[in-house]
Amino acid sequence: MNSICLLAFSLLLAVTCQADPPVTSATGSTPPAVAKEAVNYTIRVEWKDAKKGKSSLQIVTTEGRFELDTLSGTTKINDAEVPNTVKLSGTLTELDSQRARFQLFLGRAVPYATGSYLGSGGGKSSSYSQLSVGLDCTFIATFGKPLVIQKDDNGTVSILVTRGDK
Repeated sequence: MNSICLLAFSLLLAVTCQADPPVTSATGSTPPAVAKEAVNYTIRVEWKDAKKGKSSLQIVTTEGRFELDTLSGTTKINDAEVPNTVKLSGTLTELDSQRARFQLFLGRAVPYATGSYLGSGGGKSSSYSQLSVGLDCTFIATFGKPLVIQKDDNGTVSILVTRGDK
């Protein structure tokens, strides 16, 4: 009996709840969707380290999410060379033709020893993990104008976002 009532109620809803008709213009046709033009953006991050000098990363992307992991050297843990990486990730959202909201993470994956043990042949070995450290911020960038996003005694980090020509 319950299933018959449920079926009758479902049919009643289907008949009485009709979808709204599409919005039409004065001519009676549906207006075309306005597609946003795809644009390439160049993101250049530059940092000056008091000890290592000047370094930079540059990528070309479209609006939305981006991510880059790249090698930047090694750290020696016992007799093993463990890679260090630089991480650049974030989201770029164009506000208008002059500015964008920019969420950015710029950092490193730094290896650190979590333990040591005697390996085969009596040699000392280590286990290690990676720790992600860096700068995570959100700001408004004006296309073509460099912006200093961090400055302290250890160095300076700046970013330049340019909007591709049409």
